[in-house]
Amino acid sequence: MSDITIQNFETELIQASMQQPVLLDIWAPWCQPCRTLGPILEKLETAYEGRFTLAKLNSDDQPEIASQLSQAFGVRSIPFCVLFANGQPVDGFVGALPEAQIREFLDRHVPSADEVEAEVETAEAEALEAEGDLPAALAKLQQAVAADPANDSARFDYVKLLIETGDLVLARQAFEPVVSKLQFEPRLAALGLWLSACEKAPVARSPQALAAAIEANRRDFDARYELAQLLMAVGRFTDAMDALLEIIMRDKAWHDELARKTYVAILELMTKPVPKAAPGQDAAKAKGTLELTGKAAVTPSDPVIDQYRRKLSMALF
Repeated sequence: MSDITIQNFETELIQASMQQPVLLDIWAPWCQPCRTLGPILEKLETAYEGRFTLAKLNSDDQPEIASQLSQAFGVRSIPFCVLFANGQPVDGFVGALPEAQIREFLDRHVPSADEVEAEVETAEAEALEAEGDLPAALAKLQQAVAADPANDSARFDYVKLLIETGDLVLARQAFEPVVSKLQFEPRLAALGLWLSACEKAPVARSPQALAAAIEANRRDFDARYELAQLLMAVGRFTDAMDALLEIIMRDKAWHDELARKTYVAILELMTKPVPKAAPGQDAAKAKGTLELTGKAAVTPSDPVIDQYRRKLSMALF
């Protein structure tokens, strides 16, 4: 628990909420309901075992912050609690609510214990993979998916690593629960295309046979697409996109734009997911004013991905 002031507002509230939700309790020493609510909030912070952080703001000592939040939510009384997540105030409640109602409020915004466990396992898996310990990384990702089956990010990493280590049977089993989401989740759809390409590779024609077929007929798009899938299966993503680009330049609409869709899927596989929003600069201290909006994280540009996006754009337009 921390006490919020104009000096630490940015670090203790805005930046802290980038890492986990922060519940800000706005109170005053003379407020009897505040005294009732305070111990309940402290008890819940302990009960939730780090899934959110409690911060307190004395409205008498920090009227500027209290006033801005009150105006933002149209609230004129205390106790008044505001939940911050990813640098933004996202919800709040007024009054000394019973513990059960506060739990209901928190559960709408705070990750469950299973979600937290999955995030921890995923982070540990990433470190193990970086160290080259792939079996241990797979075990961690398997635990993450088991702990939180709805965590599509953990499942994506798990299936991806299974593909990379050649366990396509287990990859397909792990992928099946999200098949219904493919229309709405581009990264999962891209993963599905990659998995399918890997499954078809053992029965595909050889690269030499495909090259000969293409040499004999430049418009043999079936052979070009089969070659692209073969290249995709072995992780030669840029070579696969080059093969797909040849189809797109000759016939954009071939097989309901299958070449373009696969090209875009490969770009999706190569693109790192947007990281959790990073803390912004301490503008409040620099300017002496209160800023309620954190700065969004930006994924660094990849020159290869940028190059192939331009190639696709030129082929299409």
